[in-house]
Amino acid sequence: MADAFIGKKYKLDKSENFDEYMKAIGVGLVTRKMGNSISPTVELTENNGEFVLKTTSTFKNSEIKFKLGEEFDEETLDGRQVKTVMTREGNKFIQVQKGDKETIIEREFTPTEMKAVMKLGDIVCTRVYKVQE
Repeated sequence: MADAFIGKKYKLDKSENFDEYMKAIGVGLVTRKMGNSISPTVELTENNGEFVLKTTSTFKNSEIKFKLGEEFDEETLDGRQVKTVMTREGNKFIQVQKGDKETIIEREFTPTEMKAVMKLGDIVCTRVYKVQE
């Protein structure tokens, strides 16, 4: 049985503490203003055990390809070079990015929304995305 959330597009609906999170990872003011003003769309697809997480917006697009549990090099949307590992617990994908700072992003998918919780130290940012029909 395929996961109900694979291949669905989720658009940012609400965001809490994103500016503080971006500040903590070292994002400059201009990029933070941009980041706060856009509503990206996220889509997760899977083909033979390889996942693709695509983020698209009017500002910048990114696409990361990964296999669960395998480390890969990632350039984040704000331009940081990190080593990333993705794991999965049910419908939750946990992304650990190791670079100058270690960040953890947990994305929980349901058929109607995707909740991303980003953590850096004691700073927690929650972003809720709603399914686009």
